[in-house]
Amino acid sequence: MSSSSSSSSTQIFFISSLIILWYSSNIGVLLLNKLLLSNYGFKFPIFLTMCHMSACAILSYISIVFLKIMPLQKIKSRSQFLRIATLSIVFCASVVGGNISLRYLPVSFNQAVGATTPFFTALFAYLMTYKREAWVTYCALIPVVTGVVIASGGEPSFHLYGFIMCISATAARAFKSVLQGILLSSEGEKLNSMNLLLYMSPVAIVVLLPVALVMEPDVIDVTVSLALKHRFMWVLLLVNSTMAYAANLANFLVTKNTSALTLQVLGNAKGAVAVVISILLFRNPVTFIGIAGYSMTVMGVVAYGEAKRRHQ
Repeated sequence: MSSSSSSSSTQIFFISSLIILWYSSNIGVLLLNKLLLSNYGFKFPIFLTMCHMSACAILSYISIVFLKIMPLQKIKSRSQFLRIATLSIVFCASVVGGNISLRYLPVSFNQAVGATTPFFTALFAYLMTYKREAWVTYCALIPVVTGVVIASGGEPSFHLYGFIMCISATAARAFKSVLQGILLSSEGEKLNSMNLLLYMSPVAIVVLLPVALVMEPDVIDVTVSLALKHRFMWVLLLVNSTMAYAANLANFLVTKNTSALTLQVLGNAKGAVAVVISILLFRNPVTFIGIAGYSMTVMGVVAYGEAKRRHQ
């Protein structure tokens, strides 16, 4: 009896630790992105994304090949590699777009727009695979979109270009998840999220490096200058990039050790926690209309998840 109780306590402690890691890494990388891109003068979202992908490539290899946190899944064909490369490019677009939006938008509004991911996922699933959901599920998406429209109207720091990039990043994220289901649909070619990250990251670096050098030509000079001016610059970049990998690893482990419903609830709460912390940290102005719009979006996401679960 005591052995069973001890095992249960250990399991609870393990899952709680994973959830704390998941929250801290996801929220941490978001807030550090904002700090670097808006408050620190490091205005290079493409190069920052490349740093994230570099950390993901190195740490994924160490975790899978040396530490054996999960089994290594090998690429079996050239066509499978090309599919992974395609996913990597879409993934790059979503991350770069999100980082660009953080230069112009507060984290709170960025999260409100990002909460519309289910709407774009349902849209792309219908357009690309003709997958239809129950009408109740689609109705639940109405407050998701309406909430963002209301939040946009009540956002004191609204920036059109930042908003377009944020919407584009959200759509690209949803497009990637649907595309992944199509391209890696056969059992022999399916990869878990960490092995997929292992193969996507080097492709992302190859794509992002020339783009960063062309579109952000002064990135090296400015980064060195900032590092001389702020002695913790390199530490922030290193911690930020490591957190980007930790967020992916924690997401994989939480998904593996909890139920889909638990993950959904935790995900909805995470967005709200990130919004509260960002407002307290960056002191960005908020309005009642903005809060009401974001609240409506979150409630719509919760309703969508519940409707989808019931009508599967």
